This record gives sequence, C-alpha cells and structure tokens, in this order.
Amino acid sequence: MHCPFCGAVETKVIDSRLVAEGDQVRRRRECLSCKERFTTYEVAELLMPRVIKNDGIREPFDESKLRAGFLRALEKRPVSTEAIESAVAQIKHFLQATGEREIKSRVIGEQVMEALRGLDEVAYVRFASVYRRFKDLNEFRQEIERLESGERK
Repeated sequence: MHCPFCGAVETKVIDSRLVAEGDQVRRRRECLSCKERFTTYEVAELLMPRVIKNDGIREPFDESKLRAGFLRALEKRPVSTEAIESAVAQIKHFLQATGEREIKSRVIGEQVMEALRGLDEVAYVRFASVYRRFKDLNEFRQEIERLESGERK
C-alpha cells in the first residue's frame, strides 16, 4: 500500500477491525518513511456469474432485474421491503457461492420461486404462472394443489 502523503511503499498496519456488519476490514496504517497515519478499507471482491438465457445468449447478472421480478410478483401483497431485500441478498449469495462463471437463467428462476413460496403464496403462483407459462386454468389448479400439499416441483 502506497502512502497517500509521501508515496512510500513501506507501511505497517497498526490496527484492524471488522466494519459494515463484518463485510469490510478497516485498517489503520502508518507510513514507515513520513510517519503519517491513514485508514484503508478492504472488501472481498466476489464476481457474479454471467447468466445464460434460454436462447443461449449470455449477459451479465443484473440485480435490478432480479429485484423487479420480486416486486412484480409481490405487487399489492403484504410483504415488507426488508423481506424482499433479504430474498434478493440470499439469491445473490447463492449465485456467488456456486463459484460458477456462468449459470443458467432457469436456476435463478427456480431460486426466485423458492423464495416467493416462503414469502407469499399468491405471489408464488403469480410468478409461477408466468415463469412456467401456464396455458389454462387446470395448470393453475395443479400448482395450487401442489402448493397446498407441500410438494415441490
């Protein structure tokens, strides 16, 4: 780490502490040349995998699309913003934890459906109807019966 005051390369860490709920490390450093002190922050750089769409197109993961899908399904439903943000964060963590460089959009869709199933059953059926392209009322009925029985598809 270069000293921001004199540009020297040699610095030493005086103190390290976790901040931002453990997601960052704050380090107090001292330059060995000019003796000035400064603070640095360290955060893990975790890359999100690229998404492989059904048509084979690959695109960067877009958190805003994920959030929009939740918001659309949960529109006018009694689910808190905190619960939605928690679900988004859990899916992002799942994607990072896979360690994969690319992931099929179907995997993300299934994760969203599982999260919605726990948040709100009506939103789950809404999302499933679009995601699985229900063709008629029978498919809705079957999904609701599956939901009531606790069966997973």
